[in-house]
Order: sequence, then structure tokens, then C-alpha cells
Amino acid sequence: MWFYACDHIHGQECHHGCQVVADNADSLDATPNLVRFTRSASTRKAFQFLPKTEVEEDFSLSLALSRVHLCTCEADTGVFGGRSAAQWLYGWPNKPGYKKYIEALKPRRIYCLSRAVLETVKYLQYGRLYFQWKSWYKDAENHKHYEKGITFGRRGNKLDLYHPPNTGGSKDVPTPLVVFIYGGAWGSGERSIYCLLARQMAEELHATVICPDYCTYPKGNVLGMVQDIADCLVWAQESGPKFNFDKDNIVLIGHSAGAHLCALTTLFLIDARENLFIEASRQRDITMAIRGVIGLSGVYNIMDHYEHEQKRGVEYVSTMHKAMNGVENFPYYSPTQILREFSQDKLSRVPTFALLHGTSDIIVPVASSTKLSELLTSLSIKVSLYLLPRVDHTEIVTDLMASDRRFYHAIYSCIKQEYRKLLGIC
Repeated sequence: MWFYACDHIHGQECHHGCQVVADNADSLDATPNLVRFTRSASTRKAFQFLPKTEVEEDFSLSLALSRVHLCTCEADTGVFGGRSAAQWLYGWPNKPGYKKYIEALKPRRIYCLSRAVLETVKYLQYGRLYFQWKSWYKDAENHKHYEKGITFGRRGNKLDLYHPPNTGGSKDVPTPLVVFIYGGAWGSGERSIYCLLARQMAEELHATVICPDYCTYPKGNVLGMVQDIADCLVWAQESGPKFNFDKDNIVLIGHSAGAHLCALTTLFLIDARENLFIEASRQRDITMAIRGVIGLSGVYNIMDHYEHEQKRGVEYVSTMHKAMNGVENFPYYSPTQILREFSQDKLSRVPTFALLHGTSDIIVPVASSTKLSELLTSLSIKVSLYLLPRVDHTEIVTDLMASDRRFYHAIYSCIKQEYRKLLGIC
């Protein structure tokens, strides 16, 4: 069975300006892996529609699952579920006096947060995955696959570097570098959680993969997070020869808040922001080395996402507005706003974007990626957009951790296709 994001007649265009190339299951049989919607202009939008597959889900039970859930979801229900009970007990911190308790006891708030708590039950399915990465990361035998705990940057953060598999090629030829930035609502996450993902990514892409930690709220704000990621890229520029990766062939991949930070860091570097405290010439070198950004269910317009949080009734317990230092800073930290303000010269230096988003994502709506795609297209910046049916906010990242996961091959097929194009690999 095949799923469509839009219902169109063959040969017509949808409101995105995309040409429908197939409109029935028979025509899909000839291209079982990809139904493409393309633009005739130099910029392009590609939608991937994937077949429904039947797989067994793992429903292992573990009380430790909340850690996986909190760190893989941008502003996810697990965060709100854990905090909602505390909010009912202690009220809302940003309302004066008794008003915070009135706000907490509003029927809409109670309904939304109760629903968020109940939604966390489905994350019990990640029990076995939790123990898999926990065990893998602690196993000294696996250290041959990666370098653990390399210090970088002004704050002494740590990163892990994962070696590509030995494919029989020359060991003297540097491999491309992938920098993976995890999400977690700008308030949680750590690199060890993504050890299986980074290992699989190194194997699938035949690349060196690094996964850095960065200062999350309340230890830091979004500017500090961008500085940490920029520091990671500075480290990459300096460390390429030592670890045999190509410092001039870098692809950024991020999930959720991590996708936002990938985009934001790239744009700050192009804009040569002084508050990065990196010399302008170094910022230019890094910008030229970034071949592209691959965003997985990312947040790109902060005000739009805040309004989405308001509709869900979770904006007060979300760490987003706190990490941004208030609503007044939303435009400053929104990639969409920065792009609109860029000069033509700066726009010409923006790398290609590839955006992946699951159609079952209720945490970050699909519109986040589609709107960015439309904006990039209007600015003549190359972009590809893949809408993944039945994939939710968590699966788009957790299913990259093990080859037996439900959407592993489907998601990687999109990433690999775009990765090869970014690097000019046929």
C-alpha cells in the first residue's frame, strides 16, 4: 500500500508548485522507492513517498526510557508529561501570585497535559534500544570503532569521533566529515545516546562522523549552543589531518532542535557574527567547507513553533522560549528570518539544504520543513524536501540507530541520496 501527501491528477501542479509524476499504485510499481515531485526551475523540491511495511515492534519495558525520550524529542510530550505533574502541584512559574495556579487548573491545560502524559506510554517500545546503546557505549571492545571524549572548544565540551568502515580503499585518502547534532528541546541530550546512530551513519555514508555535546538550557542559551557547534567546526578544521578526514567536505545533519542549530550556526557563520568570537577569516573557511545541511524534523521558524506549542497547551513548560531568552529574541534565532534579511551576496553562500520530515509528527509539524523549503526556493537556494509517511518525530532519529528498525532503510535511502549529491558523488 502506498501513501501520498497530496492528492493530485497526473500532470497537474499542487500549491507547492510541484509536478505530480505519478498518481496511482500501478505507476508507482516502476519506481518502488521514490515518487518524485520536481520543479522545472533550477531549484527543486523532491518528495519521497514510501511503501507501508509490516514489522514487529519491540515493546520492552524500562523505567529508564524517559531518558531516551527526553533527549530524542524536540519539545516532546515526554518532557511535558514529566513536568506537567509538577506544574499541577507548584503552579506556573511565570504567573504572579495565585494567578499561576488558576492558569495551571484551566480545563484546557489539564486536558492537554493529561494527554501528553498518556502519549508517553508509546515510548515504552524503545526499551530494548535503550539497553542496546547503553551496553554498546560501555563496551571497551567497541572503542576500536570510535574515539571517545575528545575535548574541544572554549567550554571544554566533549565529542566522539566514529571511524568509517574499512572498505578496502586507500587509508591515505581522507573521508568526508559528517557532524551530527542531536535534539532535545534545547534543554537535554548527550552524545552517548547517539552512539549507535553515529556508528550506523559512519557505515552507511562511508564517512567520519562526529557527535559533539553542547551546552543546553539552563547551562546555556541558544547563542551558547551555536558557539559550541561553531567551536566543533573550528576543531574539525584543525584536526582533519590527525584523524584522516577531509576538513573541506563537511555535511551537517541535525534532528529537531539539532536541525535548527545546524541551520542557525551555518547562517551565523555566513553572516560573520561577532558574538561567535571567531575571527572572520576562520568563519569564511568553515562556511566554504560546509557542503550542505540535512535537517530531520527541524524547527526553523521559532515564532511559528511557539504558536504550535500554544495550541498544544505546553508553551509554559517548554524550554524553547527560555533558551531563547524570551519571545522578543525569536526572530534573531529563526533561520527563516535571517534568510529574509540576507543580502544577495550572503544568499549566494548558503549551502544546499535537504529537509526530511515525518507526516505523523505532532511535535514539530510538517509545515516547519515545507515553509522553509518554499522560502529557500523563492530565494533561489537549492533545497530538497522529503515527506515520510507514518514516521513520527522520534522514529525519524531512533530508527537510524539499528538496521532492524521499522524505517531504517527508508530514511537512510533519502539521506544517502542527498549526501551523495552534496558531495558530488555519482
